[in-house]
Amino acid sequence: MKFQGRVALVTGGSRGIGKATALKLAGEGVNVAVHYSRAIDKAEAVCEQIHGIGQKAIPVQADIADRDAVSRLAGEVTKELGTIDLLVNNAGDVGNMTFDELTPEHWDRIVAINLTGPFNVLWAVKRGMIEQRFGRIVNVSSIAALAVRPNQLPYAAAKAGVISLTKSCCGPLAQYNIRINSVAPGAIATDMLGEVSPEMAEQLRATTPLGRFGEPEEMADVIVFLLSEESSYMTGATVIASGGRILIP
Repeated sequence: MKFQGRVALVTGGSRGIGKATALKLAGEGVNVAVHYSRAIDKAEAVCEQIHGIGQKAIPVQADIADRDAVSRLAGEVTKELGTIDLLVNNAGDVGNMTFDELTPEHWDRIVAINLTGPFNVLWAVKRGMIEQRFGRIVNVSSIAALAVRPNQLPYAAAKAGVISLTKSCCGPLAQYNIRINSVAPGAIATDMLGEVSPEMAEQLRATTPLGRFGEPEEMADVIVFLLSEESSYMTGATVIASGGRILIP
């Protein structure tokens, strides 16, 4: 097993890419804290699956935009499972809205969830990683950060910020044997895809060169690779996993 005895925190771990990543990590010997915002039943179900694999798992709740709540979450994980070795900053919300409909309040919330949230979680866990001189972090961005997508102005800006956060932290963290990378998924078959109309979903599928949506498990494969020592010479990088969709203007 790649990570026997390690402890991971996966934000947004109750569904989609987060769930797939939590389960894959558990299969590699990791004890997992499954973060959720509202759906405790889904988080508990993921934990039960992890228990079935033979690993420890706990559901942990927080609004990641709330710095105090995130600090409490990190303390709970450390108390129950041990120092966090692996962090997957996956929680997010698209919040589609047209340019004309966009309000400052909507901007504030989407940026808080998708950019300030990952910062809060990173800052809450990095002390433990620094003290033990080991840590592996993957921030989940989006191809929306790299190519203009209609109706996603705050989401795209925040996800671009996630890539910049990743690049900016890699140097200071490297001296402590902490690597940080990001992944930019394309159109993935998750609950978020359900926020768009069937017509838009079909357009997304048809204009993806591979001709299909990505699966959460495929993104989990990339994330786990970046957490593993198979990517030992990678930090500050962003891996694009979009089925070729990043090429579409």
